[in-house]
Amino acid sequence: MNAPDVRLRRPDEADAPALAALMAANWEFLAPYGSAPARPHTAEREAERLRQQLADPTAWPGVIEVDGVIAGRMNLHHILRGALQTATVGYYVAEEFGGRGVAKAALAQVLDVAFGRLGLHRLEAGTLPDNLRSQRVLRACGFEEIGLARSYLLINEEWRDHVLFQVLAHA
Repeated sequence: MNAPDVRLRRPDEADAPALAALMAANWEFLAPYGSAPARPHTAEREAERLRQQLADPTAWPGVIEVDGVIAGRMNLHHILRGALQTATVGYYVAEEFGGRGVAKAALAQVLDVAFGRLGLHRLEAGTLPDNLRSQRVLRACGFEEIGLARSYLLINEEWRDHVLFQVLAHA
C-alpha cells in the first residue's frame, strides 16, 4: 500500500459543507477525545466558525487533505508573541484515515508553518492520558512529554486530565 498524499492547507468558507459532513460522520468517534463540538455543526455554523478562525490573529486554522479529500483539521491556537513566541496545536483525523500516518504527516507540516512562516519558538499539545495513538504521533514528530495537567480541559461536561507535550524550534 502506498503512503497517502497528505496536504495541510488553510481552509476557506467553501470547505464548510465538507467539514460539517466529516464532523457529523465522525462525531461518535471524536466526541470522547474532546475533538468534537457538543453536537455536529451545520454547514452554516461551520462556515461561521471558519470565518472566526481565519480572522483570529491568535490562530492558524488548517485542513488536512488526503489524496485531495478532506480528512481532518490541524490548528494552531493561542498564538502568543513577545518573549514567549508559542502556540498550542490541536488536531483530529477522521476514523477512516486513522493508522495511515496522516496525523504524523500533517503535524510535520504544521511544525514547518509554526517554526518557519510564523517564527514561533515553542509548540504545546495535550492528550487525554488514554489517547496513546495521539501520544505516539506527537513523540514521532519530536514532542517531549512535560507532565500531567490535572482537570485541564472540559470535555463532555467533565474536567479531564491531559498529558502535556512540547517541542522547541531549535532544540
